[in-house]
Amino acid sequence: MLLDVTQTAETPAGTPAKAPAPRRRPGPPRIHRAWFVAAVTFVTIIGAAAFASLPGLLIEPLHKEFDWSRGEIGFAVSVNLALYGLTAPFAAALMDRFGIRRVVAVALTVIAAGSALTVVMTAAWQMVLYWGVLVGLGTGSMALAFAATVTDRWFVARRGLVTGILTAAGASGQLVFLPLLSWLVENHGWRPASITVAMSALVVVPFVWLLLRDHPADVGLPAYGSEEFKPKPPPVTGAARRAVTVLFKAARTGPFWLLAGTFAICGASTNGLVKTHFIPAAHDHGMQITTAASLLAVIGVFDIIGTIASGWFTDRFDPRRLLAVYYALRGVSLLFLPMLLMAGGPDVRPPMLFFIVFYGLDWVATVPPTIALCREYYGADSAIVFGWVLASHQIGAGVVAFAGGMVRDVTGSYDMVWYASGALCAVAALMALLIRGRSKAGTTDTAGTTDTVNAP
Repeated sequence: MLLDVTQTAETPAGTPAKAPAPRRRPGPPRIHRAWFVAAVTFVTIIGAAAFASLPGLLIEPLHKEFDWSRGEIGFAVSVNLALYGLTAPFAAALMDRFGIRRVVAVALTVIAAGSALTVVMTAAWQMVLYWGVLVGLGTGSMALAFAATVTDRWFVARRGLVTGILTAAGASGQLVFLPLLSWLVENHGWRPASITVAMSALVVVPFVWLLLRDHPADVGLPAYGSEEFKPKPPPVTGAARRAVTVLFKAARTGPFWLLAGTFAICGASTNGLVKTHFIPAAHDHGMQITTAASLLAVIGVFDIIGTIASGWFTDRFDPRRLLAVYYALRGVSLLFLPMLLMAGGPDVRPPMLFFIVFYGLDWVATVPPTIALCREYYGADSAIVFGWVLASHQIGAGVVAFAGGMVRDVTGSYDMVWYASGALCAVAALMALLIRGRSKAGTTDTAGTTDTVNAP
């Protein structure tokens, strides 16, 4: 009797044969491509962060070489900071139109050109043009809106953590470049430091062009944390018009003004005050420039820790309360700084180290909860809205960068600026507590009205 062809030697007669197991399709890579994009973004922001490390180091050398007042130098820095902020919302819209890669590559090139041209300047207006305008426009396109855009496109899960990591990249760049730039300024003058900034920006351009991708659909993947594949949206035309339209929509809601106000104070108390004027203020009390720059670099170390931790907290706690705590603690620390500078003199004593660690943990910790609140209220427009909120941050920074130099010229001390900034941080803490949660029907502003225009 012939065996049935469906039977095998291992299959008894009358027992149906098992169908072969289907082949498993290869799953997605164990490490999602989004993390590689985040890594490239991190390195890009680090490479571009050199420009942010330089202004505080230039005030004394330029004052001595050209006899420019600290107010004139501070004005160039304030133009840089203001353009940094005002360019950010348009840069976010341009990224939607032309792609992240193109916008960032062009921005880095403009930064390199502006920094390189400063070595041939002979008048204060040239510093305003080269450092203020060119570097300001370039840095605005590399602003935190860049990190927000990458996070929104590539991540659904872990957004708070990724935002904290990418925000910390700026502090990492400060950590890398401040000791080097301060050594160059101290031993070889400010011009080699400017060239170093230009070269560091140019070196990053090939990495951006070759490794950065605009959207998960470019590599055929869904965003990290999502099971749904979304095709790449078509380019959005009218970038400038869209940025202005989003501003007008957001300006009709109370939370926008509270976020913009708190972030303006954030910029005033960090980039405008400490990053720009801490080194010359410490030098006024006898501290060496390299020593003061090293203290700012230590701020960068703890800034990384604080910002990543803040991103983790933002995924778990109410961002409004986080902002209130951050601003209150920052204000208290600034009120003590004049006493610490006077008591320490040229030496770095334990109380000053405690301030540096404390302030570092709080430096950019405000960014993840602020971005989270923009995302909560403004949905798909959140990156552009955050760009406008960031503009207020930089305008606040620019005002204090200029005012700090003027106060130093008139009074011979920075003390008044430290005290005023501490009081402003207390105001920011109260403003953060006034931001109400978003209702299910739409966006609830601080007056209790609901605006569904900006609802995601």
